[in-house]
Order: sequence, then structure tokens, then C-alpha cells
Amino acid sequence: MRVLLFCSVLSLILPAAAADRIAGRDFATRSEVIAPHAMAATSHPLATQIALDVMKAGGSAVDAAIAANAALGLMEPTGNGIGGDLFAIVWDPKTKKLHGYNGSGRSPKSLTLEYFQQQGITDIPPHGPLPVSVPGTVDGWFALHGRFGKLPMPQVLAPTIRYARQGHPVHQTIAYYWGLSVPRLSKWPGFKEQFTIDGRAPRVGELWKNPHLADTLQKIAAGGRDAFYKGDIARTIDAYFKANGGFLSYEDLASHQGEWVEPVSTNYRGYDVWELPPNGQGIAALQMLNVLEGYDFSRIPFGSAEHLHLLVEAKKLAFADRARWYADPAFQPAPVARLVSKPYAAERRKLIARDKVLREVQPGTPKELQEGDTIYLTTADKDGMMVSLIQSNYRGMGSGMAPPGLGFILQDRGEMFVLQEGHPNSFEPGKRPFQTIIPAFITKDGKPFASFGVMGGAMQPQGHVQIVMNLVDFGMNLQEAGDAPRLQHDGSTEPTGQNTMMSDGGVVQLESGFPYETVRGLMSLGHHVEWALGPYGGYQAIRRDPDTGVYYGASESRKDGQAAGY
Repeated sequence: MRVLLFCSVLSLILPAAAADRIAGRDFATRSEVIAPHAMAATSHPLATQIALDVMKAGGSAVDAAIAANAALGLMEPTGNGIGGDLFAIVWDPKTKKLHGYNGSGRSPKSLTLEYFQQQGITDIPPHGPLPVSVPGTVDGWFALHGRFGKLPMPQVLAPTIRYARQGHPVHQTIAYYWGLSVPRLSKWPGFKEQFTIDGRAPRVGELWKNPHLADTLQKIAAGGRDAFYKGDIARTIDAYFKANGGFLSYEDLASHQGEWVEPVSTNYRGYDVWELPPNGQGIAALQMLNVLEGYDFSRIPFGSAEHLHLLVEAKKLAFADRARWYADPAFQPAPVARLVSKPYAAERRKLIARDKVLREVQPGTPKELQEGDTIYLTTADKDGMMVSLIQSNYRGMGSGMAPPGLGFILQDRGEMFVLQEGHPNSFEPGKRPFQTIIPAFITKDGKPFASFGVMGGAMQPQGHVQIVMNLVDFGMNLQEAGDAPRLQHDGSTEPTGQNTMMSDGGVVQLESGFPYETVRGLMSLGHHVEWALGPYGGYQAIRRDPDTGVYYGASESRKDGQAAGY
């Protein structure tokens, strides 16, 4: 990692814009991928190839997304797996409509807030049995497949089962994060036995096999979702948690059900940007865009202090509402329509000053109501179906809890609950925690324009806004929009209640590539600026030309991924 750090520091000294060596365009590490029939963009080249193979065999974009997600659970367990949750947005060319799926799981019904209080626990720990909630991914696969799939599920899961038995070489970024996880998680039963090689993480290029996961996927392929939630897999999980001080039970798994939800949108300069409603944080991106729409970015250069200042201030406003309103709507309904409305954005925009920073921000009061790691992938098929899918175990490799013989780790998403009565995100039995993972989609004039996502905790809505602005305001192509340097603002009040209220304006973290003039300009406005290596998310995207139907693909240059088509 010393080489990576050196390169990052060196880039602060050299001119800001990295240019494509052929086209001369700023920020392009490579060309967009262009294909006439189908496209896939994932964070692992082998998963991308699996997705393409599925579509070449007659599968839909949903089949391809499920196949790629299954592969990533094997190949990139540092970010996802069938022990985690899933969200998706699907463009259906038949109905010409977007469909959203919330595949997040709920807290164990037998675990209560009183238990934590009796144990003297004030924050849910990041690892072990207590942060584990019901994994929603497999249910999500079958819900999506039932509505939009073409190939039988055994055929969809077959490539991953084959790689799990025969092995695949581990990629560089994944090997690095795997190495970080092993010391933290090896204390938990089943992890060391199933996710290390003689107690260590696999090395770059080393073949990794997971026969236990192959067996689990084989059972799911043959028996459907109930094989996971009501069969031997569920019974194994139940027994494992009973033996290790946990609460996740067979009943929790058997009663799980995800839900179809209506995506929410706002129009940004003629483009409709779509997100899913809470319990996720997607509408924060819409709130930010609504505020930023009030400024003329044709007169504000990309990467200038004014551009980044306005972006950060809009984020502070949206995240104040995020901390107050975003939670499981079954327990704490949010005034979504008002939060994403233009009049509300106009009210909030008045709080922004162009010559100084907001040190603290209170949430709005809408009138009608008195180290997370993730994978993102997107697929598109010959019929025009496009899928935007995000999936995660939450914190790195999740809780570390790996039931024997199953080959996967349970997520630790329950860490996002607050152990405080009356808080919107307070822990309650059978409740869905606040979720950071959000897929996104853009339409224009009622037609699909782009499917995209930026993974990475609180960076995600900030990243979504930066991608939209890069495409719409700054005229970048799909690859340039992802390669351009990003910022992350840190320090807003969190919906998890683990931080105090923001009182100092937080911290602006800048990726290498912004000029010193911008840094000085931000500091003169009162921003606290830091250089940070790594927290800027991972991006994949597919754009469809509405006239020709040709697909354009882009993949994150900061990770191991690939966009490819045919």
C-alpha cells in the first residue's frame, strides 16, 4: 500500500487533471465500453463475464444480475454475500416503468432494547452475534427472478457453484481488504475455518475455493428461497446462534419477506433521478440535487472551491434530515414527498451562504408531519431491461459469524440501530435498521438514461450527486464521470445516533486531483480540509442511447472491476 500512498501524494504535486492519453479528455482512465446487445458492469471481471454469459444464453438482465451477485459473494466476500441485504431498481421495457425492491432484513424478534440496557450496552457492537439481522439477499433474488427472470435458477447459479468448487484467483483490492478482516474476525466461530487459508487471508492470485458455499448455493438452486429460509440452512443458522449467544432464530428467517416499493424521483435539469425510499438513504441524494439545482453550474467550474462548497453545504442540509427522518417506515413514517419537493429545497437553500460554512444544521420540519463495504453492479439486456443492484454485508466481511458448513458470513447491519428510546432508528424487535446501500437510476423523457451506483457507506448519496452533476452539469461521459476526483464530507449528525450533533462544520475529505487553489479557497471559507486515501466509494454504470439502443458501460478505476458487453 506504500506505492498507492506515494502515487496519491505525488498526484497532489502534479497538475490536477489526469487526461486520457489518446483523447486528451480530463479524468478518463480508459474509454467507455460500447456494445449493441448487452452490458454488465461489476466490481470483479469474472462476475462481469458470468453476467454476459447468462445473457448470451438467453437470460434477462435480472438473471445476469443475480448470477453476478452470487459470484461476487464468492469472489468478493469483503463486501457482500448471501448473509447480507439487497436493494434493486429494474427498468422493465414492457411496462416502460421502474420497479424497486427492498430486500432488507429485520432484527431478531427475541432481542429487545431492555436486553441491551440490562447488559450495560450503550452501542450495538460491530461484530459478533448481537448486530446480526435477517439476511434478505436470497429472498431478493427469488422475488426479482419470479417477476423478471427467464432462465431456471439452477442455470443462473451454476457458474458460481463451479468457481466455488474449482477455485478462482483472488484479485488485488479484495486480497488487501481480506487481510484487514482476518485479524478482527477470526475469533468468531466458523470464520477462521471457512474464510482463511491456514489462519491467513488468501494472497493476490492465489486460488480460493469455498465448497461449503457451493453446497449452500446448490441447495438454494434446487429448493428455492425456502431452502434458505425454512430448510436445513435456516436450522443450521438457528442452532449456531443458540450455541454462541445470539438471537437470530429459525422463526426470524421463516417469517422474512422483502417488499416491492415505488422508487422516488426528482427532476434535475431535465433528468429524472430515481432512488428508493427509506429505510435507505437514497432520498438524501434527491434532496441534495434539489438544493443544488438553484445554482448555475454552467458558470461554476468543476473542482472549483465554489462547486465543492455548495456541494458540501447541500449535503449538510440533507444529512440533517437523514438523521431525523430516515428509518423503517413501518415504525417511523417519513414525510418523503415533502422532503424531496422543490419548495422544501428552496426553503433549505436559504440557509446556505456562499462566503462561509454551516457549522451546525438542524433538520427541517416538513409541514405535513407535525467502514461499511458493499458491491454495486448493473446489467442491461438485448430487450432493453436494465438492473441497478446493490448488496452488502455492511461492515467489511460482516459480523464474523459464519455458521458451520454454509460458506457465508452473516451481516452486521443491526449495528445501525440506536439504543435510545424514542429515536426514529431505535432498536425494536422485528424492525429494519437504517440502510446505507442505495441503487440509483436516471431517466429522461420517460426513457432509461443510466443505471448507476456508488458504493461506500455515507459516501453513497454524496457520490450519486457528484456523478449526476458530472454527467449533467459538467458534460462528462460515463467513464469520466466516475474517474473524476471526488470529495466526501464527514461529520454530519448520524441516524445511528453514534455521533453527537454536528457543531464544527465537519471535515471535507478530498481525493487527489483537486488543485491547491481549490483547497485554499475552501479553507478561506472556513472548511476543515483533509486528504484521505480510500473513502470515496466504488462506481459502476450503464447508459443507453435512446435513439440507437446502444449501451455504454463504465467501471470504477479505484477497484478491481470491469464493464463489458457484446
